[in-house]
Amino acid sequence: MKLRNSLFFGALALISGVANAQDSIPTEAEGQMEQMEAVAEATNVRKDSSNNFKRVKLDGIAAVVGDYVILDSDIEKTLIDLKSQGASAEDISHCSLLGKLMEDRLYANQAVQDSILVSDDEVNATGDRQLQSLVQQIGSMEKVLKYYKKEDEASFREELYKINKLRMLSERMQQDIIKEIEITPEEVRQFFNKIPVDERPVFGAELEIAQITKEPEPSEEEKQKVIDKLNQIKADVEDNDASFSVKAILYSQDPGSKSKGGFYSITKDTGFDKTFKDVAFSLKEGEVSEPFETIFGYHIIYIEKIRGQELDLRHILIQPEISQDVLEEAKQELDSIRQKIINNEFTFAEAALNFSDEKETKFDGGLLRNPQDFSSRFELTKMDPTLYNQVQGLKDNEITHPVLEQDPRGGAPKYKILKITNRFDEHVADFAKDYTKIQELALTEKKYNAIKKWMDEHIKDTYISVNDDNKDCEFANNWIKE
Repeated sequence: MKLRNSLFFGALALISGVANAQDSIPTEAEGQMEQMEAVAEATNVRKDSSNNFKRVKLDGIAAVVGDYVILDSDIEKTLIDLKSQGASAEDISHCSLLGKLMEDRLYANQAVQDSILVSDDEVNATGDRQLQSLVQQIGSMEKVLKYYKKEDEASFREELYKINKLRMLSERMQQDIIKEIEITPEEVRQFFNKIPVDERPVFGAELEIAQITKEPEPSEEEKQKVIDKLNQIKADVEDNDASFSVKAILYSQDPGSKSKGGFYSITKDTGFDKTFKDVAFSLKEGEVSEPFETIFGYHIIYIEKIRGQELDLRHILIQPEISQDVLEEAKQELDSIRQKIINNEFTFAEAALNFSDEKETKFDGGLLRNPQDFSSRFELTKMDPTLYNQVQGLKDNEITHPVLEQDPRGGAPKYKILKITNRFDEHVADFAKDYTKIQELALTEKKYNAIKKWMDEHIKDTYISVNDDNKDCEFANNWIKE
């Protein structure tokens, strides 16, 4: 079954290219005649002495939605954005892109009328992060401005502001439409029963995987070495005016920020370690923290700028070394556990509960959870390649020998053994066995229908004009009012 999706181009990232947006965000309601005159001015419509509006064709305007104007150049630049992100443009037409841009403007236009707010601080903070990312990628602000053909940073920031404001308003409006939509088991059943038997979705082969881990601990001596090193860096920054950024590039072991001089921009809602956030938000601007420990190692933080509830910070992460002897000890312990499971001295689940160092899985028999939907199943074609390589050759009831794994988030290495606990062959959807997946499909369709209904109603009530050159387009929505 093919499910429709009104957000066909929803993943378009505006940071990859800057459209020449000519949008205005109204700040208060206006009378009907004032709105018509504003739209007339934007679309080069002139009014004669008898109060009749007479349209004069203005090259470059593709459509008008409420208070928003869409230029032909916006469509072209959106297509360039998609291509620059690696998207295939073969099935993307001028008309479909225009339809998507009109959807975004309709959402934003209604968001303003419904008083769904996006603060200037939020918009500016987003633009700051985008510019910082671009500078890191391209090399300098001068190169960024040259690449995007902008005269100065101020005009670039102004254009980013317009684009981000519109995008964020659009996103907030869509979220508001579907925020309270839920689905009942009966609705899931009805959704499934409506699908013709020969059109039911086919789910790929899946695995359930369990693991037991051993996380070697560094010695107290190694921990102290790291603390001393971080204190030395802190003193050099505070007493000798050394660059924290340079120190981070030289010494930090955080793969996510090392090349950026340890830089992160975070809020209290950012998905970082709680201890890390607690320390960061306890510091003043320009202050360097004392060394502190998280699950990833030892850190120091420097607060570069405080913007309301958002922090620009730099940090240095150093992990204590784990000796080869300690690693070997962990490996031998897992080897022993594996052999005892094979000898039926205890089950894999019992061993996970009693011996595994991984708190997230040990109380569930070592069962791994799929980060995409938090279910216990991993579809083979969508599995993380590292995990797939670790289990691809396993037969039923087999257990891997200890596998050394580096933490991609920058944590300490660990050894683990794995077992496939269940297999699900490729199969046509079964209501009982695949309820979670069917529920997700049913909820997606319900949300789509809600958005479609909202779209139809608000297209009728909103001023919309499509240039004659685009009136032959076959839009998914009724933009050409009849």
